[in-house]
Amino acid sequence: MLPRQRFTLPLPSGPLILGERTLVMGIVNVTPDSFADGRLRADPVRAVEGALAMVEEGADLVDIGAESTRPGAPPLAEREELDRLLPVLDGLAGRIRVPVSVDTYKASVATAALDRGAAIVNDISGLRFDPALAGVVAARGAALVLMHHRGRSADMYEHARYGDVAGEVVAELAERVAAAEAAGVARDRLLVDPGLGFAKRAAHSYAALAGLERLRTLGRPILVGPSRKSFIGEALAGAPPTGREWGTAAAVTASVLFGAHVVRVHGVREMTEVVRVADRVRAAWEAAATRPDVPI
Repeated sequence: MLPRQRFTLPLPSGPLILGERTLVMGIVNVTPDSFADGRLRADPVRAVEGALAMVEEGADLVDIGAESTRPGAPPLAEREELDRLLPVLDGLAGRIRVPVSVDTYKASVATAALDRGAAIVNDISGLRFDPALAGVVAARGAALVLMHHRGRSADMYEHARYGDVAGEVVAELAERVAAAEAAGVARDRLLVDPGLGFAKRAAHSYAALAGLERLRTLGRPILVGPSRKSFIGEALAGAPPTGREWGTAAAVTASVLFGAHVVRVHGVREMTEVVRVADRVRAAWEAAATRPDVPI
């Protein structure tokens, strides 16, 4: 392990401190075909209730997505994405006390979401699908998550060819960081995500997670989303998504120990407890690392 870097992320609602402890981002899927939560929050009322419940359970941020990006998922029309997303954002207005992230790669959808109080845009494409998104984020002073990805949902596994997984993820994310800055997004508003499960087979996701500390060279906060993904199921004899929570706990722990600043999860109550314990381990290690008389 290496000491975790500290950052202050400027948001329209106020600065967010990253690195003192691991933050938990709760996932709210407003989709009828969610792979991980069985369409539990496809109804806007239930999605709003779910987001508020996550905050009570300990979520530091909430990430709302209306388009499925699971492998093989078809693209969603802009109007349909907005029809799913906006009632949830409207329902949360004035009721949620943590920053809201919107999981979209479309500039028009991000614009509408930021107008309704979202503070972060979580782009699975790293600005590759809609380059106009960068201008929207820059103009609004929002934060932007750049995720590593190759191809589209329909063909991502065709691009899952790596020599050095972690090294290639770092190099390709560095390109996306440079593209965001060139388009006017302030560097201090960027986060990076290794994209576990995206254009990565199980072995690639484990290699990316094991090499997470190499993302330090990008000088930006690290967000990791291992929750209930297929690479966890592969290690658990094909367990379905809802049966992957213990495996998710292991991946979340590894994420914390290898330097993640934010973990993105479905089971907020459970993973908040996992993070608290993993953070204690990390804090004890960092304290020992500062003492020359203690071998580590």
